[in-house]
Amino acid sequence: MTTPNLLSFGKGSGCGCKTPPEVLKSMLAGLLYNNDMENVVVGNDLSDDCSVYDLGNGQYLLQTVDFFTPMVNDAFVYGSAAAANALSDIWAMGGKPVMANAVFSWPAELPLEMGRDVLRGAWEICRKADVAMAGGHTIDGREPLFGLSVMGLATPQTLKRNAGSQPGDVILLSKPLGTGMLAAAYKRAAADEQQKRALQTALVNLNSAGERLGNLSAVHAMTDVTGFGLAGHLLEMMRAAGCGAEISGASLPKIPEAVSLAESFVLPDNATRNWNAYEREILMNNAAAFPWVADPQTNGGLLIAVDPDYVDSVLEILPACSIIGSFTEKNDKPVLVIN
Repeated sequence: MTTPNLLSFGKGSGCGCKTPPEVLKSMLAGLLYNNDMENVVVGNDLSDDCSVYDLGNGQYLLQTVDFFTPMVNDAFVYGSAAAANALSDIWAMGGKPVMANAVFSWPAELPLEMGRDVLRGAWEICRKADVAMAGGHTIDGREPLFGLSVMGLATPQTLKRNAGSQPGDVILLSKPLGTGMLAAAYKRAAADEQQKRALQTALVNLNSAGERLGNLSAVHAMTDVTGFGLAGHLLEMMRAAGCGAEISGASLPKIPEAVSLAESFVLPDNATRNWNAYEREILMNNAAAFPWVADPQTNGGLLIAVDPDYVDSVLEILPACSIIGSFTEKNDKPVLVIN
């Protein structure tokens, strides 16, 4: 029996299926939540990766949910990638994920065995991360959708928000960019075997080092790079802190197999939508960097703001981190300069 093409059942691809930034902004108008309840430490007002609740015993409860459509035809890899991406939200705030519930939509036209492979992929990632995948909810939907609702723990001392960056802080990125372009080529049947393997490897690479970074007071802010691309998530950090930033296009880490795609502008649709949403806040001096800063990432790297005197402390935990720029003083508004 021929295995169905999983990608043909979804119009999006991984985190590239996220609601565009401008649409999301309009949708949330009047619905932003900060700390109307005493124990809510973090709401959705500054686009942090998790909501945070003070348990009152010296611990914070972190909660997040993340799900998306397939970006590969391999159901096991799809489930693994979705789980890794959801767990990343906890790690991006310096927390320890402890329990997860699955969020799963599966079309009746697709084999149950493939659906089981999606769950099995997520189960294996959770086991690797020492997280209990303890339950979930499934529906019979038109598109395959899979992800996790994850709970984690942190303390007031280890919690990292996307706010907190200070002028002079060094900006580090823990993973190379390019998963959006690779996924777009895969979906359009334009990816070779090396590109497919590179994509699958990147999708399941865990950001678990974020928990250790939570112990470093010199790390002033942190987030992960997903569907809004490097520029979009860096702008969120800048707005939250009231800083500007300058990055070097030449210093951006790149997945080697995605370089030819960037040169040919093989970009997912959401790359353009991302750029249209935030180009007014960017001074682009390096056109060659455009594909890399706008490309929506799935399970992308940690974006870290650290005191310049303590960069080596981060590199001891994440030796593959790349220094890509620094935060600057704010002028009339946060402006991202890309050289």
